[in-house]
Amino acid sequence: MESLDAAYTEVWVPSAVVPLVRFADRVRAIAGTGLDLLGIEDRQPPEALIAALRGFDSIVSWYGENRPEFREGALAVTPNWTFLKALPPDGCGLPATDFFAGQIGATAGLSPRIAVQRLVMHGATVIHPFSGSRKKNWPLERFQELAARLDGPVKWLAGPEDVLAGADRFEDLGELADWLAGARVYVGNDSGITHLAAAVGIPTVALFGPTDPKVWGSRGERVRCVREEPISDLTVERVLEAAREAVGT
Repeated sequence: MESLDAAYTEVWVPSAVVPLVRFADRVRAIAGTGLDLLGIEDRQPPEALIAALRGFDSIVSWYGENRPEFREGALAVTPNWTFLKALPPDGCGLPATDFFAGQIGATAGLSPRIAVQRLVMHGATVIHPFSGSRKKNWPLERFQELAARLDGPVKWLAGPEDVLAGADRFEDLGELADWLAGARVYVGNDSGITHLAAAVGIPTVALFGPTDPKVWGSRGERVRCVREEPISDLTVERVLEAAREAVGT
């Protein structure tokens, strides 16, 4: 959700994403606004929410796409909504970045960027061997072989619930972004963290299997997407070559 007032922009996002929105006048976690109560029978949305929504000249929302009752409740508060699709439709043929940009009239070919606030320089290769689906994960032993063949120090990155001894972990995505920005190169599966690495501008190697990098690939001059299906057929040599290309060696 975003107000498009020329003088003021406010963005409402999931709580975890709040630290990454560094361009708006104000950022709020959706969970703290009461927005999810719109359209729920026998639940009255907070007066503060109604006042806030009516204060925007324009609201662009990717939230609640599959909840018609939400959209009805939202429009009952104020007519100043534009509802957009949260995901590209099957077969649209566009990179996801261009699909979302086109929804709001932005230029195609943009590369998402996140400003770094407190650079944490460590110069290591960062390896994140996880994603939201096991089907998208290159085998851990291949990552380990890759790490053994890379030049310089290697740091392993894992989420709170990932099982990986000795890995670095971050609860705050903003702190993670600043830490990633200090890496020499990043290697990971198709995941949100891989997109984050590309967005802070470091050399990034994104590994793909069942998902299509033409649609979901991270974008940038220093990004290399490597695909093999099944992903277990992807060789260490190809990933190592892509990493060297990304850093320009």
